[in-house]
Amino acid sequence: MAEQRPSVQEMIANAGAKRNRKTLEKAIPVVLFIIAAISVLTTLGIVFTLIVETFIFFTEVPFFSFLFGTEWLPFSNTEARFGILPLIVGTLKVTFIAVIVAVPLGLSAAIYLSEYASDTARRIIKPILEVLAGVPTIVYGYFALTFVTPVLQQFIPELKIFNAISPGIVVGIMIIPMIASLSDDAMSAVPNSIREGALGMGSTRLEVALKIVLPAALSGILASIVLAMSRAIGETMIVSLAAGSTPRFDGQFTDSIQTMTAYIVQVSTGDAGYGTTIYYSIYAVGFTLFLFTLVMNLLAQRISKRFREEY
Repeated sequence: MAEQRPSVQEMIANAGAKRNRKTLEKAIPVVLFIIAAISVLTTLGIVFTLIVETFIFFTEVPFFSFLFGTEWLPFSNTEARFGILPLIVGTLKVTFIAVIVAVPLGLSAAIYLSEYASDTARRIIKPILEVLAGVPTIVYGYFALTFVTPVLQQFIPELKIFNAISPGIVVGIMIIPMIASLSDDAMSAVPNSIREGALGMGSTRLEVALKIVLPAALSGILASIVLAMSRAIGETMIVSLAAGSTPRFDGQFTDSIQTMTAYIVQVSTGDAGYGTTIYYSIYAVGFTLFLFTLVMNLLAQRISKRFREEY
């Protein structure tokens, strides 16, 4: 039986389809490059804006008094002071408490999910845990102000309504899913043959988890902790609602404090006019915050490469 040959119209249509596919294949990398370039240019635009506005601020405020000053009094009626150390100390107080809360709980959850949970339990618990990451931070803020602080005042009578402890605890709760999920992924990537070998040598499951799997996944775990710390440093709404607006350069955790992000919110909501020194100060604070998070992210990448295990 003779093979049926395509008609001239079909051959023209096939040739056109091939040309369209080739054109599409050539266009896709160009479109993707433009999308990637827009992301990069947006980031560069943000950094450029921060640098320009920060430079204007430093034409009015000496750089060293900003960097090493221990008083942050921008709204003073006598002499405004722009020493950023009280804002940095407030930010570090909240971050410190958040890390104390989040690291043990997040790692414990990761160890359970990776080493003990059945597939059914893992499929149920992990999505629920990750839902915490989707809760709006303003909800966490009101939770810290209206629930956590009154409870803590039962045990710490001198605790003020605005303080560093309750927002620190709630920020820690907020970053638990980040540590638990990323650490679980890192521990799950450890080959089962290593676990089986350790169990075959007589190790218990706890010993395998703590002495074999945890060190093997150390790069991913440390990176998750550093990224979570970066998230805690940049948190805004929780500290704006529950930490107060009193910049303090001391070691008190029970009194009102102010973080860098909380100050930016305070000024951005209308406490200063456009073009004033106070207005430009939010860019200087924002640039400082940007440097903090940039260093933390670079540190996470460095740790991830330094302690990475190849299997």
